[in-house]
Amino acid sequence: MKRTGADTPQRILDAAERLFARGGFAATSLRAITAEAGVNLAAVNYHFRSKEALIEAVFARRLEPVNRQRFQMLEAAQARTGRRSPPLEAILEALAAPALRLRGEMTDGGVSFQRLMGRIFLEPGEHAEAILQQQLGEVAARFRAAFEKALPQLPPADLYWRIHFLVGAMAHTLAGTHILPHFVGDRCDPADVEGTIRRLVAFLAAGLRAPVRAAGRKRSRKT
Repeated sequence: MKRTGADTPQRILDAAERLFARGGFAATSLRAITAEAGVNLAAVNYHFRSKEALIEAVFARRLEPVNRQRFQMLEAAQARTGRRSPPLEAILEALAAPALRLRGEMTDGGVSFQRLMGRIFLEPGEHAEAILQQQLGEVAARFRAAFEKALPQLPPADLYWRIHFLVGAMAHTLAGTHILPHFVGDRCDPADVEGTIRRLVAFLAAGLRAPVRAAGRKRSRKT
């Protein structure tokens, strides 16, 4: 089938997504992306202006619909309970499920983007942090408010630390699930997306609900 100029941006985005997921942002050159996409450097400059703008476009293409689904699920859970907080598990599912379901919902690219999402948390840099704020700032604010309402007994510092740990568990699940069979064989199935979501939500809910332990006293030195 003859390729048209209209599909050039899509091919560039697909190639960039695969290579960024495989090698990271800094290590992936525009030359490698153009070779993977079968285009010249002028096409990248024409459609995306720069490598930084290309990275932003890769994330916007996937995260904007994911975030819309997150908000829809959260709002639906909140509508069911009115003034009361939705169950913690419903909040967690709204946050985690849309990203994890990319694998099953996309004909291609889902696995690459899941790994890419893991990388942006695990390999932060100045530009990555800007993308996180741009694409996930509103997500962080709305879900933090939902967690605060669901867990009013938690001191703010403990809640925010637990949200930080929660994000780490999600990032590792997105980026590293493919290595799981190397350690456990066929006991766990990374292709079982709904099973992964169910287990991750249960794990995160238990961590968020864990009792707050008082800080231990420092041991006095013997003289």
